[in-house]
Amino acid sequence: MASSALAKPQMRGLLARRLRIHIVGAFVVSLGVAVFYKFAVAEPRKKAYADFYRNYDSMKDFEEMKKAGVFQSIK
Repeated sequence: MASSALAKPQMRGLLARRLRIHIVGAFVVSLGVAVFYKFAVAEPRKKAYADFYRNYDSMKDFEEMKKAGVFQSIK
């Protein structure tokens, strides 16, 4: 009687079904992480670089480093 009360376990196709579920889940998680990285790291970094180089004067910076004696080949 006990064996008729328990349902038989689903064994055929179990690995394929579990893999399909996990592959879809992994794809969704990786897509979420990529979107999070783009908006939390990459975009603020691009904005910070753009803000820095908007008013950056390389010749002024070079002259300050030359006065400070950073370069050995320039007197």
